[in-house]
Amino acid sequence: MRNNQTLLSLIISISILAITSCSSDQKKEKQRERIEMDTIASIPTPPILKYGIPVDSFIIQDGTVKPDQHLSHILSGYGVSMATIDRIAREAKDIFDVRKIKRGSNFFIFQTADSLNETRYFIYENSAIDYYVFELFDSLKVYKGEKEVETRLRTAHGEIESSLWNAVAGNGLDPMLSIRLSDIFAWSIDFFAIQKGDRFRVIYEEQFVDSIPIGIGEIYAVQFDHYGKENYAFRFYQDDRYDYFDDEGNSLRRAFLKAPLEYARVSSGFSNSRMHPVLRIRRPHHGVDYAAPTGTPVMSIGDGTVIARAYQAKGGGNYLRVKHNSVYTTVYMHLSGFAKGIVQGARVNQGQVIGYVGSTGLSTGPHLDFRVFKNGSPVDPMKIEAPPVEPVNKNRMEEYVAMKDSLMMELLKIEWEPEIIARGDNQPENELKD
Repeated sequence: MRNNQTLLSLIISISILAITSCSSDQKKEKQRERIEMDTIASIPTPPILKYGIPVDSFIIQDGTVKPDQHLSHILSGYGVSMATIDRIAREAKDIFDVRKIKRGSNFFIFQTADSLNETRYFIYENSAIDYYVFELFDSLKVYKGEKEVETRLRTAHGEIESSLWNAVAGNGLDPMLSIRLSDIFAWSIDFFAIQKGDRFRVIYEEQFVDSIPIGIGEIYAVQFDHYGKENYAFRFYQDDRYDYFDDEGNSLRRAFLKAPLEYARVSSGFSNSRMHPVLRIRRPHHGVDYAAPTGTPVMSIGDGTVIARAYQAKGGGNYLRVKHNSVYTTVYMHLSGFAKGIVQGARVNQGQVIGYVGSTGLSTGPHLDFRVFKNGSPVDPMKIEAPPVEPVNKNRMEEYVAMKDSLMMELLKIEWEPEIIARGDNQPENELKD
């Protein structure tokens, strides 16, 4: 009996010790948690920054530069003295010329959050990315900053109803995408001749600043169906530059551009008997007329040398003749003027602006009369088949095929939706998944 009592006492003692130990451990754990919470609470909250300046300390005023508004007009309206304005303008001279402040640009004024409301900072946004900070206190200082650009991989597609521009801009996509696509296929697709039912799908980057889209980044892959033919473009690095190649590894760059200007209208084609709009007689028109507003830039369709820059009063008005090689020469007529540096003997590059659309000479309105001569004889500019430049190098072909096949699979995941002209890439399902 005594032994049983002794055993029972021992068990009770051990239980009490265990409970006491557990309670002690719980207290220690709670104490540790309190210390951790106190430590976290003691860590100061990082300040909210705008243009690298803590906003909590200031009242921020925003505005837009008005027509003919200068730095002095803006700052004097916020209590900055003319002496300070003069000093900060001189301080900024080697960093930013304040005379180049543009109408429509955004600016921000940081004023002290007290009864004085002193203007301490003026921030001028020169672009969506670049800005300049003017420190208007102490020794005065001006410096340039750049906003962080976020890049997102996107997909988009569309079907043409009237034009590529309308299919893109009218359906929620950045209009610049249409220009970039026309640049990529400038040597293989005549965008003056695209038709209803042509369609495209594309994998590209979209750039954002402060969650606001600001433009198009790189374009990685495109499928453009034109007259039932599938045209592909894949971005690939070769010979110290990025170029676009088709699904067989051929370069999309050609010896000639398909047209010497962007977004114009063909008003008259190549003909051996055309009624002249001024003379009212039939005679050959061995060129293509592109109707476009006066001042529209005109580009050389290929590398070459200017062999004539002249004026023909009863004919082509201001015109240029460019010799590209021993076979081809091109002529650009009725120009309103010539680009800087375009003189006889000057070398020009493919895509370089050489003049501007006008109505000089024998003309009824602003247009470009564009002509091509092959071995001295006129040929239809719309029917030239220029040879491509170098394809993907043989020793890089395996690498190219692997990349192309991967991008092709992603392109094929973009399903066509005929009832929608173009679908914006702002929708989550149109964002390319890794």
